[in-house]
Amino acid sequence: MTANEVMAQLKKLGSEQTKKTLMKHGAKEPFFGVKVADLKVLQKKIKTDHALALELYDTGNSDAMYLAGLVADPTAVTKAQLQKWVKGAYWYMLSGFVVPWVASESPFGRELALDWIESDAEQIANAGWSTYGCVLSIKPDAELDLPEIEKLLKRITTEIGSATNRVRYAMNVFVISVGGYVAPLTAKAKAAAKVIGAVEVDMGDTSCKVPDATAYIAKIEQMGRVGKKRKHAAC
Repeated sequence: MTANEVMAQLKKLGSEQTKKTLMKHGAKEPFFGVKVADLKVLQKKIKTDHALALELYDTGNSDAMYLAGLVADPTAVTKAQLQKWVKGAYWYMLSGFVVPWVASESPFGRELALDWIESDAEQIANAGWSTYGCVLSIKPDAELDLPEIEKLLKRITTEIGSATNRVRYAMNVFVISVGGYVAPLTAKAKAAAKVIGAVEVDMGDTSCKVPDATAYIAKIEQMGRVGKKRKHAAC
């Protein structure tokens, strides 16, 4: 499919109700309001097409940008392209999901995550923590820097209270990711979760809630899924 053909399909799939819902979460014009389920149907048709992904992301249309993350090829993406993408990720569905999915599976995942974490820009820092969390979910423990991850856990316990809104959310999810995906550090993650306690994040005019890290890790333990890695970061 060409970029024009995809945009035409997205326009047909969009709805005003979905637009209203997504705008409550932070999406802005231009976009059509396409449900994620419908985007995944398009993904199955397109499969992987990195050149198309780059075109779609460049439209600035949130629906197209999300789809771009689903059809991009992490093995083909360049560091410069990811830097461009993160700068264009203006709301959390892009900065917390789309960019991290692709970045974490690229050769630059950890490197860019550490760089982005230090940004003063909320959405870029969000992308940083989210990218590192995705790295934890797909990389074998032998390929992870466990002392570095432990330091990041300690950093979260001291900085989460003063972090910006979406960064607080991403930090909280990072703690859960460590506890759920990195068995050697599950106890450390549980200790960090206990220290940070309930995390308050302004979720806007939505019914979304911030997951309780202690309870979430406990649930993963009860299911016997600690240390179970994912094949891909995208879900």
